Amino acid sequence: MDTRDVIDRELVLSALDMALLGRPAPALHHSDRGSQYASEDYRLLFEDRGIECSMSRKGNCWANAVAESFFSTLKLELAYVTRFKTREQARCALFEYIEVFYNRKRRHSALGYLSPGEFERVATTSRLAA
Repeated sequence: MDTRDVIDRELVLSALDMALLGRPAPALHHSDRGSQYASEDYRLLFEDRGIECSMSRKGNCWANAVAESFFSTLKLELAYVTRFKTREQARCALFEYIEVFYNRKRRHSALGYLSPGEFERVATTSRLAA
């Protein structure tokens, strides 16, 4: 896992590789207008995997509402109630929260009260059966 201090194109490329590990690539990916997302190698990676890249117009705050909601929940349920002694402790707690609790156990009203993992399994099974 990448533990650098900057959010640059190498970090987002690494995160994208992790996100696609063991699952089919989505048809569309939406990001903000950060330079790391507009970099040539980031766009080429999407092209190589057959993913259409989407960015909203400048100043369109609604495009990132889902991400903003997630970060708000993350702060309320973990960051504001935990005092981390080290960066490594924070990294491990974030991984545990996101990968174990949030994605596999926490139910989401926007997903019909399924966890994201359950929702993805149902959606994938439905697509394969169709």
